[in-house]
Amino acid sequence: MSNRSAISVLVSMIVSAVLFGIGAVTVLSMPALSRHAATLLPLVVVASIVLSPIIAWYIAPQLRARALRAASREDPARETMRRL
Repeated sequence: MSNRSAISVLVSMIVSAVLFGIGAVTVLSMPALSRHAATLLPLVVVASIVLSPIIAWYIAPQLRARALRAASREDPARETMRRL
């Protein structure tokens, strides 16, 4: 498993929770949507599960880049060795 995949799996769980929270609050806070909550909340769950790996796949390289920048600031030789 590559680093990007491993980071994506971890981030995917967080993204899924955030997407579900946004969807659930949206459905339950609007009276027109809350009438159909029994149908819409399962759709929110499915949508969050489907969308979270895609979003996490794009977030993972940014998180890794941040860690690499921090490591190169701590030890400039590490950046030189990475280029070789």
